[in-house]
Amino acid sequence: MLVVLETRSKHLISPQLTPQALKARKNATSLSEPPGHRHGVLGSGPDLHLLIVGDSSAAGVGAPRQREALSGQLTQALAESYRVSWRLVARTGSTTRTTLPLLRAQDVQDTDVALVVLGVNDVTSQIPLKRLLHHRAELYRRLFEDWGAKRVIATGIPPIDKFPLLPNPLRWLLGLQARRFDHALARQAASMGVDYMPFDVPLTPQMMAEDGFHPGPNAYHLIGKKVAAQILHR
Repeated sequence: MLVVLETRSKHLISPQLTPQALKARKNATSLSEPPGHRHGVLGSGPDLHLLIVGDSSAAGVGAPRQREALSGQLTQALAESYRVSWRLVARTGSTTRTTLPLLRAQDVQDTDVALVVLGVNDVTSQIPLKRLLHHRAELYRRLFEDWGAKRVIATGIPPIDKFPLLPNPLRWLLGLQARRFDHALARQAASMGVDYMPFDVPLTPQMMAEDGFHPGPNAYHLIGKKVAAQILHR
């Protein structure tokens, strides 16, 4: 993998970082997606149909079981107020582009809230920002139009320069790119009626998984609570 730092006029390719990038990618994929249900019904009260779409963080990598991953933490928090019918469509390594065919392969169901958890792999895959925004717009349109989502919520890209796994200067370069992508995605979301939630969970060692790249159960707990509060707020 080559690291590309985009500027307004050109791409700065850093082939000397290839060994760092290859080693980081290998270590980042060392953890498996946790076992557990990927759909179900939980709680009592008004019906809430929830769809979670995304990458390894959506799939719960870094947690021992789905119950302690994002889907479990979020649905448990929402189940205090709703009867939650939920579904998880996520895969390790997914980018916004590769999520589109994955979503098309699913049986469409009524959706009140769709949660999109993507971004890190968009940065590391070196996709040009303009193309990323095109794919993300298509994803949002599919969720609104095909799935009938009443609300779409997207989580922001975490500060990659805080990931313990990554060495410098690779960490610095990817962190810079992540911030640039995150700002652009936030502006796009606002223009399309999507709730964009900046990533504000501290990435301390206690919050990270053992691989130093994915969230751990403590981080999933906080993220689940924050997303639940965002949903309950409206």
